[in-house]
Amino acid sequence: MPVVHVYIWKGMSEERIKEIIEGITNVFVNMGIPTQAVEVIIQEIPKAHWGIDGKPATESRKDAKPPI
Repeated sequence: MPVVHVYIWKGMSEERIKEIIEGITNVFVNMGIPTQAVEVIIQEIPKAHWGIDGKPATESRKDAKPPI
């Protein structure tokens, strides 16, 4: 049973999260794994708690916003 952990910046819409879960599940279904065997866990991380280039993403990726 595959368990997929996805870490994203906080702020993505519930609809977009639903699409991500469905898309990831479909990858495994296309490999012959039953839908009910696939688990996707999405954890939202505040942008200030995500480090890139030695700085919080709020500083290093000021213009980057999660897709809505």
